[in-house]
Amino acid sequence: MLGIAGCAALGHAASLNGQWYVPVSDWAGANSLRPAGSWRGARVVVTNRVNRLEFEVDSAQSRINGVNVRLCFPVASVRGAPHLAQLDLDKTLRPLLSPGSDPAPRRITTICLDPGHGGKDTGNHVGGMFGRNEKTYTLALAQELRDQLKRAGFNVILTRNRDSFVELPARVALANRVGADLFLSLHFNGTPSSKNEVDGVETYCITPVGASSSNAQGEGSRHGPTAANRSENKSLQLAYQMQKSLVQTLRAEDRGVRRARFAVLRDATMPALLIEGGYLSHPVEGKKIFDSAYRRQMAAAIVKGILAYQKPASVPAKVKSTAASAAAPVRKRAVKPPETYKFK
Repeated sequence: MLGIAGCAALGHAASLNGQWYVPVSDWAGANSLRPAGSWRGARVVVTNRVNRLEFEVDSAQSRINGVNVRLCFPVASVRGAPHLAQLDLDKTLRPLLSPGSDPAPRRITTICLDPGHGGKDTGNHVGGMFGRNEKTYTLALAQELRDQLKRAGFNVILTRNRDSFVELPARVALANRVGADLFLSLHFNGTPSSKNEVDGVETYCITPVGASSSNAQGEGSRHGPTAANRSENKSLQLAYQMQKSLVQTLRAEDRGVRRARFAVLRDATMPALLIEGGYLSHPVEGKKIFDSAYRRQMAAAIVKGILAYQKPASVPAKVKSTAASAAAPVRKRAVKPPETYKFK
């Protein structure tokens, strides 16, 4: 279980490891969500007529309306009752369940595509000396995606059009300079071990201030704000639609929406994603990635994700979050939040 700096009876907020936590039952009740089972099991499911949310105690994995989304903090158990971090209510659940509470996305006209790696930077490599390099397939995907986006009416720029090395800061700087409305960095994963077991797609967006990144080399929660944090809700909404589209279209393993402060994300002044389109190292998924027809399908899924982001589904009621501050200091005992659960 998580270490507890302060405990609270059900119905009260608690301060755990320097973060405010709120009982799932209180938050769910304030948002017309009902439990599908017990409140006190290791797995908690809450639903209403439009939403289904699944959480696991002591895990940051969640499933939101059928899409895996990594929370900023694990779900905590306080006296047997599951609690969610206030930061997740504010920066994960509210933006995804109530996108209408944020300003509408500005009209998308120009999209910057960033084919990962290039030149001396090969990216992931499979197949020995004469094998295949990630940089080749990110460029091929970007070129296919460019063509499909242009046919859909978008202006498209690429950070590289050939097998050339481009410094990471220069990639997002180009997007900022031309005033792109979206930035998509395209990559493929790889693993040196468990090659037969590890596959699937994942989508990264910027980590909120106060949270640790969920990538393998994730930075801690003390990292300060970046330019990308100004668009963090929009980036999360775009990441969700992108992951949903990729998983459904490709029938790929859902490795989830994740958070990171990658160099190509943190300096973006527009909604920005890094897409890991699958594992080159997997014997089945790798062969698919090498196939132009599969990359064409992947590009179509990315276009679909962008279009879905532009037209978010209407939500009958705004999802509320607690009034307690996510940045509140650690308390020695349980305390109630400064206001009642009026979750805006």
